[in-house]
Amino acid sequence: MSAEPYDVREMLGLEREQLPRHIAVIMDGNGRWAQARGLPRIHGHRQGAKSVREIVQACSRLGLEALTLYSFSIENWKRPKDEVSSLMQLYAEYLVKERDELMETDTRLVQIGRRDNLPQNVIDELDRTMALSAGNSGLTLCLALNYGSRYEMVEAARRLAARVAAGELTVDQIDEERFSDSLYTAGLPDPDLLIRTAGEYRLSNFLLWQISYAEFYVTDVYWPDFRTEHLLKAIREYAHRERRFGEVPQFGGQSDER
Repeated sequence: MSAEPYDVREMLGLEREQLPRHIAVIMDGNGRWAQARGLPRIHGHRQGAKSVREIVQACSRLGLEALTLYSFSIENWKRPKDEVSSLMQLYAEYLVKERDELMETDTRLVQIGRRDNLPQNVIDELDRTMALSAGNSGLTLCLALNYGSRYEMVEAARRLAARVAAGELTVDQIDEERFSDSLYTAGLPDPDLLIRTAGEYRLSNFLLWQISYAEFYVTDVYWPDFRTEHLLKAIREYAHRERRFGEVPQFGGQSDER
């Protein structure tokens, strides 16, 4: 049986409309977590998978629309081959082990990123899990696997250019909405909250278009130690920030925000 939804008012002292619709997470610190304990880096990634399970379940119980996890970037192929190989095996294992959990929590899995150079077993397990969960109507878990935001935007531009060349679209018809609809994340709301663990203040080529107005939250906690209590702390801080989207504050003061 799936866990009961959280009472948001009781858990957070917030109304449901104060919650972010979509949270994006840069899961950083797995390797440093392992090295600090004298362990191989892959142990940090395996421990990090436990954090993934807990945070996915927590977001589902909070009733959020989407959770995007930055799992493996295009640049991560530069890591040592044995680490990359172990990571790919871990992804395949995760996709198999978490199917029942995804179904119990009514979670839909989607993947954003390139597929062309992923191992075939990872692609196969991705396809099976996405097909199985496609009809779920709860949380959308968006796994950014072999992802790079610059590549995503170039691909979007190419798709739009091809439509113009085919006569399906004119140049003047290309606007922000059509560009967004050409990205991997088409159909999802833009992230309201971006969380980065392990104390780093970089975007690392992640959702550069989609996070234009996201609130940033950085914690020193390494991803393998990140748990529900840390997620709730981030959401509480998000709920008490004033989101103006370039407008003048409600209290009538002057805003320099662009």
